[in-house]
Amino acid sequence: MAIKELDWANIGFSYIKTDKRFVSNFKNGAWDGGAIVDDANIVMSEDAGVLHYAQECFEGLKAYRTEDGRVVTFRPDLNAQRMVDSAARLEMPQFPVDKFVQAVEDVVKANADWVPPYGSGATLYIRPVMFATGNVIGVKPADEYQFRIFVTPVGPYFKGGVKPIVVKISDYDRAAPHGTGNIKAGLNYAMSLHAIVQAHEEGFAENVYLDAATRTYIEETGGANIIFVDADGNLVVPKSHSDSILPSITRRSIVDVAQKYLGLKVDERYVKLEEVHNFKEMGLCGTAAVISPVGKINDHGKEICFESGMDDMGPVLKKLYDTLTGIQMGRLDPPEGWIHEIKL
Repeated sequence: MAIKELDWANIGFSYIKTDKRFVSNFKNGAWDGGAIVDDANIVMSEDAGVLHYAQECFEGLKAYRTEDGRVVTFRPDLNAQRMVDSAARLEMPQFPVDKFVQAVEDVVKANADWVPPYGSGATLYIRPVMFATGNVIGVKPADEYQFRIFVTPVGPYFKGGVKPIVVKISDYDRAAPHGTGNIKAGLNYAMSLHAIVQAHEEGFAENVYLDAATRTYIEETGGANIIFVDADGNLVVPKSHSDSILPSITRRSIVDVAQKYLGLKVDERYVKLEEVHNFKEMGLCGTAAVISPVGKINDHGKEICFESGMDDMGPVLKKLYDTLTGIQMGRLDPPEGWIHEIKL
């Protein structure tokens, strides 16, 4: 095994074709055994259900090379279960959790040379995806599907250090009450593309979406959950009245780290936009960046500025970030079951 010779610090967050991928097909009511294959291309009918009725869901996780040389993934069983939940909501067949975790292991092993070296800041991004391949003209679930996992190396999310971002309150809604906001479906991200392009054109890094029913409560951004730190240094995690926030694995892990490693009080509750100015820190959390600090929110020209400022990540979020990434990279002892080692 020899690690690929890439400029790991500058490869960015984009697709780089690797050697192998895992593919399994669902037909006649059952998944086949799946296999590691070379072909990165997908061939399907023009009448495939995914093209017409958006039966598709996906996941995102990473493989890391730890300080002591092991290759690990972080809580892949939770990604597997979330995909089970997403598939069920979309009337797609559920790919078993144990087979999902084994497939992740197999595809990382098959691409071991693409796992970046420890200390480079880069990781191997793992993308499981499931979509309808069966023919469908009438509006109904397809009867054939493909589950696929590919991997691609990605560079460090924060180049040149962590800098707080500026976000805006969006006029668009991310998800309807009791809709699909709590599953990881491509359709949720498609509807956010116009809003994020518009935000970028206006000079903002992201959109903050409010609840669609009353437009008074904080929900999440187009691609990440939101967390706050209050005046007493407690972690505040927004809840949704209509269950339309994606259950982020990073967010759930941050809650555990806050309570069990840092001894912080965690308040998971409904958060009104009108109270956000009382918080000291704000962050966006997800697989890609772990925590992205927010310096201020623009609410239709009115700025909500956080005490942590625009220069650095606030002190509480920094402790959370350092602790969680320390666990992921093997520098700190993990809770049981969080780190899944891949034996090469």
